Amino acid sequence: MNIITISREFGSGGREVGINLSRHLAYDYYDKEIIAEIAKNKDMEESFVERTLENQGWHNIPLTHHCSLSYFLQSLSIEVLLEQRRVIEEIAKVGRDFIIVGRNADTILQEHKPFNIFLCADMESKINRCRRRAPEGEDLTDKELIRKIHKVDKNRARTRDLISGSAWKDPEAYHLTVNTASWEIQEITVALADFAKAWFERPYR
Repeated sequence: MNIITISREFGSGGREVGINLSRHLAYDYYDKEIIAEIAKNKDMEESFVERTLENQGWHNIPLTHHCSLSYFLQSLSIEVLLEQRRVIEEIAKVGRDFIIVGRNADTILQEHKPFNIFLCADMESKINRCRRRAPEGEDLTDKELIRKIHKVDKNRARTRDLISGSAWKDPEAYHLTVNTASWEIQEITVALADFAKAWFERPYR
């Protein structure tokens, strides 16, 4: 079984790369499917699960007047994170080749020796990609988009620290880091596929 994990800065094209790479390699693909499974198992709305996983900053709620609320949200957040881990481990038990985007899957699945990719890009490229993929009706200014990008990435770093105690952008955690700014998705798909195949063919990894 070959596993590819894709960690990414918000707006760097991780989901697009993951989908195209899975098609190119004929691997199963998991991203929002994990959210759907968590929601089903926990009888929650998918939108609520997604917000909870993307906003691990619950513990930043001031404790002076909201102690019970803060404790409840932290407990709920941990419950969702544990269920996410269980779902990801169940996917691996199936034994099929797959790609998973985000979810700190590289740390959760480390015993399976996945090929771990980290995608990044300059801020201008991330803003442009966010605008192209923005839902209908969203009209954020550049300043608002930059604030959103920083917030999402900060939460991802915090979640990783909570799960593994490791730094989110630590280059030693990944086998390959790619700046997607100057790449077309199809170009980077082919390059990553070739690199991944070579990595999996190595006798020791």
